[in-house]
Amino acid sequence: MQKIENYINGELIAPQAGKYIDNYEPATGQVYSLIPESTDDDLALAVTAADNAKESWAAMSQEQRSNLLLKLADAIDAASDELAKAEAIDNGKPINFAKAVDCYRSAANIRFFANAATQFASESHGMGMVGVNYTLRDPIGIVGCISPWNLPLYLFTWKIAPALATGNCVIAKPSEITPMTAYLFSKLCIQVGIPKGVINILHGTGPSIGGPIVAHPKIKAISFTGGSATGKLIASVAGPALKKTSLELGGKNPTLVFADCDFEETVSEVARAAFSNQGQICLCGSRIYIERSIYDKFKQAFVEKISKLRIGDPLEESIQHGALVSKPHMEKVLSYIELAKQEGGEILLGGKRISIEGRCKDGYFVEPTIIENLPLDCRTNQEEIFGPVCTLQPFDSDEEAIALANGTEYGLATSVWSNNLKRCHKMSQALEFGIVWINCWLLRDLRTPFGGVKSSGVGREGGFEAMRFFTEPKNVCIKY
Repeated sequence: MQKIENYINGELIAPQAGKYIDNYEPATGQVYSLIPESTDDDLALAVTAADNAKESWAAMSQEQRSNLLLKLADAIDAASDELAKAEAIDNGKPINFAKAVDCYRSAANIRFFANAATQFASESHGMGMVGVNYTLRDPIGIVGCISPWNLPLYLFTWKIAPALATGNCVIAKPSEITPMTAYLFSKLCIQVGIPKGVINILHGTGPSIGGPIVAHPKIKAISFTGGSATGKLIASVAGPALKKTSLELGGKNPTLVFADCDFEETVSEVARAAFSNQGQICLCGSRIYIERSIYDKFKQAFVEKISKLRIGDPLEESIQHGALVSKPHMEKVLSYIELAKQEGGEILLGGKRISIEGRCKDGYFVEPTIIENLPLDCRTNQEEIFGPVCTLQPFDSDEEAIALANGTEYGLATSVWSNNLKRCHKMSQALEFGIVWINCWLLRDLRTPFGGVKSSGVGREGGFEAMRFFTEPKNVCIKY
C-alpha cells in the first residue's frame, strides 16, 4: 500500500504522529493508498522551514523566480501522462479530461504567473513640482493555500503560482480526498530545484491541519477554494486575526438559452457546461432556463445528446463520464435526486447509481440526470448539488430570465446564449454574477478577474488580481 508523504523543507517525510487515513479510488470503491493525517507538529516544521526561506526567496530577482517556475511548468508538461493517470485514478474523472484540462491548465497556471512576475508593475503619482508618490508591492511572507478535490492539481497550482511568483513562501493543503497529484507535484519541486522551505505541502483533513493552517499566527493570508459553509468558517477565524482572505466558494449557476441562439452549438455547449467532470466544477450550469418557444425542441435535443455520453472506467480513453469523487458525495447526489422527485420533479434522463462491469463494479457512478417541472424556490434549484444533475425550466421574457437567474444566494458564473447583441449587453449588466459568458462556457483568459458575489465568495483570483492579493502595497512619498 503506497503511503503519500508530506513535503516540508524540500524533503518528503512521514507525518510526525505516524497517522494515516485511507485514500479511495472512486472508480472501484477500494482503498489504494494512505494519506498523512497531519497535525500541529507537522505544521510547526513547515512554518519554521518557510520562515527560514522567506527572506532569501523574497530577495531573489523576479527573473530568477520566474525561471524556476518556468522549469516547474515544463516538468508538469513532461510528466503529463503520469499526472493524468494519477488524477483519473484519484478523482474518478476520465483520463482524457485529465490530460486536456487538468494537466494542461496546471502547467499553464504556473507558466502564466512565472511570466507575470516579470511584468507586474507598481504605480507612481506625480504631484507636480511638490513631489512624487510611488507604490512598492512587497510579499506578505508566509501564506496558506487550501485547494479542493474537483480539479486537484489545476486549482492547487492556480493558488500557489501567484503566491510564489510574488515572493511568498507557501503552506499548502490539497484536499484529503484527492491528494495524489499534489504528492507527485512535490517530487517535481525537488526535481527542478525549488529552494527548501519555499513551498511546503501538508496532507490531512480540515480539522487536523486545515484549521491549524488558517489559525496559525505566522500565516498572514489564506486563499481557499471550496464550499460556502467552510468558507464562512474560515472567515470567522481569519477575520478577527486580520488575515487577508480570498474565498472562492460555491455556485448554483444558471444557463440562459434564447430562441435566437445557434441551436446545435448551444445544445452541445450547454451539455458540456452541465456535465463536464461529472458536474463537479463550481462553474457548471446546473439550472438551465430555455425560452418557451424552443423549450420542447431544446429539451428533446439536450436529452438525446446527454443520453449518448459514454460512461465507464475513467482509465479507458473513450470514456466521457466517470465516477463521482467519493461514496459520501455519491450518496449526497443521489439524495438530491430523491428530493427532486419529492418536490415534484420529473426525471427526463438518468437518476440512478449504475454498476460498471469488471474492475469498476463497486465504483461511485451516477447517471447524468436531467429533471424538469421544478420551481425556482425548491431546494433542488437553490442548493449546490455539485454532481451530474441539472434542471430545465422555460421562461417567457428577458425580465423573467434575469429574475430566475438571480434567484439564488449564489453568484459565481452564468452563461447567455443569444445572437441579440443588445440583449446580451443588457443581460451582462443585470446578472448578479462574478463571471458572465456570452455564447460560450469556461472560455478562460488567465488575465481576467475570477470569483463570485453573494455566497459564492470574497475577492478575486487570476491575473494581477491574484498578484495584488499576495502582496502588501506600501506608498512612498518623496518631497522635492
